[in-house]
Amino acid sequence: MSTLVHPPIAKPSSPVLSTLRLVPGVLLLALIGWAGKLTEQAITSYGKAHHLHLPNIEYVLWAIFFGALISNLIGVPSIFRPGVATYEFFLKLGIVFLGVRFLLGDVFKLGGASLLFVAIELGISILLMSLLGRWLGLSPKLTSLLAIRSSICGGWAIVAPKGAIGADDEDSSYAIAAILALGAFSLLAFPAIGHALGMSDHAFGLWAGLAVDNTAEATAAGALYSDTAAKFAILAKTTRNATIGFVVLGYAIYWARKSQRVFEGSKAIFLWNKFPKFVLGFLLISLLATFGVFSKGQMTSIANLSRWAFLLTFAGVGLQTNFGQLRKQGLKPLFVGAVGEFVIAGLTLVMILGSARWLGVS
Repeated sequence: MSTLVHPPIAKPSSPVLSTLRLVPGVLLLALIGWAGKLTEQAITSYGKAHHLHLPNIEYVLWAIFFGALISNLIGVPSIFRPGVATYEFFLKLGIVFLGVRFLLGDVFKLGGASLLFVAIELGISILLMSLLGRWLGLSPKLTSLLAIRSSICGGWAIVAPKGAIGADDEDSSYAIAAILALGAFSLLAFPAIGHALGMSDHAFGLWAGLAVDNTAEATAAGALYSDTAAKFAILAKTTRNATIGFVVLGYAIYWARKSQRVFEGSKAIFLWNKFPKFVLGFLLISLLATFGVFSKGQMTSIANLSRWAFLLTFAGVGLQTNFGQLRKQGLKPLFVGAVGEFVIAGLTLVMILGSARWLGVS
């Protein structure tokens, strides 16, 4: 008589254990970010002590550089990866806390014309990436992911529609790898172009927010230019981010019809599920600051929390940049992304410079 043996039931990981697994990676992010900050301070101090005019390379770029150096020369051991993956959480947390520096009057400074530019950027990006992907023979769903990435945001804007359009993991990794490489390039190119053209902080921030794909890189590009530019970059970028639900819903309906299946569920619930909630947090903090809920000391403390969160964010951007993995995945997605990025950057730059006086950003 045989005995029925039941397979062991896997016990869910406890919240405490799950949290402990994040600690090594978060500490690594903090260490790299702090190293970037110390490097910036050391170079500045050395220049002042020896009366030298050294280039002001901010901690943003140093943190990304140190992270990329570790990622590409050593690699990120598995024990650190869960914690390193939290860099996107710190990005969103930093943006929420940064709302304390944006009174509603500042938010409205974007104006109707700037909001129109966001709409134009969305349309151009989706059309251009779709045409390029089709021309170079990329898979239709990879093309859709690249179009969503280019029009709205980077990594999380690819993860959000992945299930909705039925894309596979390979398509997602292709698109995300292309983002990271192009984002690293934008950190060097955008501030240099902005300074060469003598762009104001407002104009440059608006351009970075419209043209740089990933939220972290858009924020970093603005911060490398100036604090004011970073503010306007985040305003423009969060406006783009807020359209994610609508764009993903459109693609979900398109792919449902293409595969002859009915789109299931409430469109309103779908939009809410895909909407980036950190945008609401940003607006809530901004609203509270506008109506004087926070004291001056509290506002300073919250603003400092946002800087600490960004410190970890930019370290994570560097650690996620793996150029070897990008080479293995082929050049076509990178080429499509690069061409789209350059064209969109050029068009948005022309729009902003051409209407600088009208917008009041010259």
